[in-house]
Amino acid sequence: MGDSFFGEPFRRLFWSPAIFREWPGSLAAAVDWLETPSSHVLKVNVPGYGKEDIKVQLEEGNVLSIKGEGPPPAAAKEEKPRDAVWHVAERGKGEIYREFALPDNVRTDQIKAHVENGVLTIVVPKEHLPAKPKPRTIAVSSKL
Repeated sequence: MGDSFFGEPFRRLFWSPAIFREWPGSLAAAVDWLETPSSHVLKVNVPGYGKEDIKVQLEEGNVLSIKGEGPPPAAAKEEKPRDAVWHVAERGKGEIYREFALPDNVRTDQIKAHVENGVLTIVVPKEHLPAKPKPRTIAVSSKL
């Protein structure tokens, strides 16, 4: 029963602390993780980040890390009149950091990442495992 409800990737969600790790002080980037028969596809919201601002790397234990660093928030670098006071400054880029524990059946040597229109798409191909053997009767032989 436990495996039917808490199967992959849910088992890792509850028992592995690294499945969706974020770091204090970093922004929480929204993520969609879709599994197809041939690959895992992660789509990460990274508005305002270009390919030079994003670092995707594979770490020990099939952990995929995504780090985005941009310039300081707009409020820190924009010119303002001497008597002006900032009340809210949310538009600037901060730091994004996420980690994902990938399943064991992936081809880590073929991971591809692409950023377009504020969305980082990471495709992690799966290994093609042999098909499940069909049930059959095995003949028993004897030397008698």
